[in-house]
Amino acid sequence: MSDRQATESAPRRRPQGGPPKPARTVKPLTERQKRQRRRALPLGIIALIAFIAGVVSAAGSPEHDSAKTFIDAWARQDFAAMEAELTPSAQEAYPQDKLAAAYRAAQTTSTAISINPGEVGSPDGDVVKVKVTIGTTIWGDVGGELALPFENGKIAWQPNLVFPSLQDGEALGRRLTLPDRADILARDGTPLAEGQGSARSSPLGTDAIDIAGELGTPTGELKDTVESEGYPGDQDTGVSGLELAFNARLAGKPGGDLLAVSDADAALGPDVSSGTDGRVLASSETAPGLPVKTTVDPEIQQTTVAALGGQSGGAAVLDARSGQVRALAGSAFSSPQPPGSTFKIITTTAGLEEGKVKLDEYFTPVSEINAGGRVISNSQQEICGGTFIEAFAESCNTVFAPLGVEVGEDALVSTAERYGFNQIPSLYDEEGIKAVGVPTPSIPEDPGDDVDLAATAIGQGQVLATPLVMASASQTVAAGGVRSPTALVTAPKLQSDAKRVNVTSKENALILKRLMLDVVAYGTGTSANLGSIQVAGKTGTAELGPKPGAPAPAPGEQQQAQILDAWFTAFAPADDPKLAVAVLLIDASGDGGEVAAPIAASILASSL
Repeated sequence: MSDRQATESAPRRRPQGGPPKPARTVKPLTERQKRQRRRALPLGIIALIAFIAGVVSAAGSPEHDSAKTFIDAWARQDFAAMEAELTPSAQEAYPQDKLAAAYRAAQTTSTAISINPGEVGSPDGDVVKVKVTIGTTIWGDVGGELALPFENGKIAWQPNLVFPSLQDGEALGRRLTLPDRADILARDGTPLAEGQGSARSSPLGTDAIDIAGELGTPTGELKDTVESEGYPGDQDTGVSGLELAFNARLAGKPGGDLLAVSDADAALGPDVSSGTDGRVLASSETAPGLPVKTTVDPEIQQTTVAALGGQSGGAAVLDARSGQVRALAGSAFSSPQPPGSTFKIITTTAGLEEGKVKLDEYFTPVSEINAGGRVISNSQQEICGGTFIEAFAESCNTVFAPLGVEVGEDALVSTAERYGFNQIPSLYDEEGIKAVGVPTPSIPEDPGDDVDLAATAIGQGQVLATPLVMASASQTVAAGGVRSPTALVTAPKLQSDAKRVNVTSKENALILKRLMLDVVAYGTGTSANLGSIQVAGKTGTAELGPKPGAPAPAPGEQQQAQILDAWFTAFAPADDPKLAVAVLLIDASGDGGEVAAPIAASILASSL
């Protein structure tokens, strides 16, 4: 390293003997500053001690803790815990059931949906004030104070404590204005229900009731639901159909004043007259009801209701391309029954998917077979067989029962589920479906032994269906093996996970179409033949046991007279499908081909 480099890299030092850096000088305190500091120190300490003492006093006092426990229990609706914070005399006057009833009544009157505790104040004498905000359906958030009176560390409860800001001798009341009920509309705008209360009607007359439903006085859980939404329980409300499913939307939201009224006025009921005095706690405007628009075709609806003719059962008509509901009559989706041989559409699909059947496969004609130890017969003990095409056309139980066993339960059940079994029908939103109580078409996920599986394959046993789901099965075949949601409502838009389902291949759908054409051309469904309009269909007859009081079979007869459910499902025109239909007659006078197929034919002929 050079001398120059060594010199440049060495640390620099202050030259010896240079002027020293001046030291930092501290100015002495003036007498005034000394006096200020002497005063500030004890004042700060005193303030801190006072703050700590206040916090400890408020949070640690029995009254403060009791008030917080009481209000938190109210938020949880834990009336037992609330009761435990009351004085013995208050507990005697207002036992838990009476206390709970008082709070629930106030919550119903105010349409409360949440109790939100706020700040709990320090005891002020024998009173602890608590801030509370009540979330309500009609009036939004209503806040105020509860002044909880205490005796010996417990709450001396009074009835005005059921709602914030009520004073002694006051109770909760309201003065409501109800909006007009909105219309239920067909797809072309024709009202299926319009007007108010008992005057509500439709240009379709009673033909619209099966879809629109009816108004009436609510009872039980429905009454509780309606009252929680702010409607008086003695007012007409939707009790069935779409009137019930979309009651809140159709009815709109009431408006008016939430009041503090005298105990005497409140004793007459929560809804006070226009002449009643009271302090206004909150106000809101009414919100009009919103219409419900359906996919229903008014003419097809009238045709379907007329064709069913008031018989016990139901009928459903779908758009064969979109799956949308065009008409519903009777128990179209509300009373699942064994579908009989219409279920053979599903069994055939599973057989084709699993490669268990060929169209030219030959089956020896017989009248009955033994399936796992149980004898299964053809309808009327007919001898039935031939090719699979012929067996489908003639609906041979002796062919389809063994086919179900050969396909196996996993394939049969999964195929049925792709067709819509074991699923909530996609008519409209799940909340509405739940309100109406729409049942689910079902197939046991574990049908059991071979005997049970054989019965399932021919639509007997524990499998249950509705005209809606069997119309959907025909729609699936008509649409090339793709099942569409059976939407009944377009406004509000269907909010669900319902999507188009690939049930089977186009090739299999074409095979099913051919088989269903033969049913109507020469098989069990000839009474649905419309000549120039090709109909593809499938009959079904479910036997539900001997008729009550039926005489024993005569010598040579195989069984007593049976209770029959008659079915028919179809789509048309077969070459350009427009409508899919299914008809069910409960406790019918004949089999599906005799009594159900003509009804379906009448609907198709008039509608097309």
